[in-house]
Amino acid sequence: MENDSFWSTVWHVLHVKLFEVAGAQINLFTVMTFVAVLAATMFLSRLARRAIRRGFEARGVTDPGTVGTITRLVHFAFIVVGVGLAVESAGIDVGTLFAAGAVFAVALGFAVQNVMQNFVSGVILLVERAIKPDDVIELDGQTVRVRRMGIRATVVRTLNDEDVIVPNGTLVQGSVTNYTFEDRVICLRLGVGVTYDSDLGLVKETLESVADGMEFRVADRPPVVLLTGFGDSAVCFEVSVAIDDPWRMARRRSELAFAVWRAFREKGIVMAFPQVDVHFDEPVTRGLARLGDAA
Repeated sequence: MENDSFWSTVWHVLHVKLFEVAGAQINLFTVMTFVAVLAATMFLSRLARRAIRRGFEARGVTDPGTVGTITRLVHFAFIVVGVGLAVESAGIDVGTLFAAGAVFAVALGFAVQNVMQNFVSGVILLVERAIKPDDVIELDGQTVRVRRMGIRATVVRTLNDEDVIVPNGTLVQGSVTNYTFEDRVICLRLGVGVTYDSDLGLVKETLESVADGMEFRVADRPPVVLLTGFGDSAVCFEVSVAIDDPWRMARRRSELAFAVWRAFREKGIVMAFPQVDVHFDEPVTRGLARLGDAA
């Protein structure tokens, strides 16, 4: 009888009304249930994140940015589901809460619109894997290397060793050139103009020889020399060399330009520069002559 009386007292204490939320009575039992569901959710989230990390390690994916982003997304999903279950287990109608907070949710949505846009863009980048850490990309006309990818923004480093924080929405909505998307081999192009009295065969042969002798070019990709057009002051050529290090593209182009300059000087090939020929009509010529005579 004493045990029955004790458990009856405990039951009564656990079900004493503390307050009311959305028409549901909250007591110690509902609070304990709420906390227990949240604790179970956190425990399951931890197990899931550990399993994901092990799965990535088994596949050789060790980038902390990618793994960290995925585990954070999984943790966030567990929290959302866990809070919903905990609220329902406490006897609170989630739909009623949503209806009560609809106006606040709309206002909050407008306030964090850009944040959510970048968040969704981060998820898209993570799923598509079009841009990954250590990729070399061209962004707003500038060559940068991707350092870290977060859920809201991506950190890139410029050739001047400057770290730039780029919102993920910019990477998803704009056009981005990824030099290392499928492989690291790209074509380095250099435009050259020579005078019209140059031996074009010698020019082509010299450019091919210079490009072929560059130590940084990819061995199995022969260089290509093209005559691209006839300009106002020059015959225009373009030489293309395959390289496997896009991050050093500007430096390699400079080395190639110096080598072409030296080779042209040795072969007597003259690089063209803008020139303007001025022709005077006959009346103007006669007038200038008279001015010269008067002087």
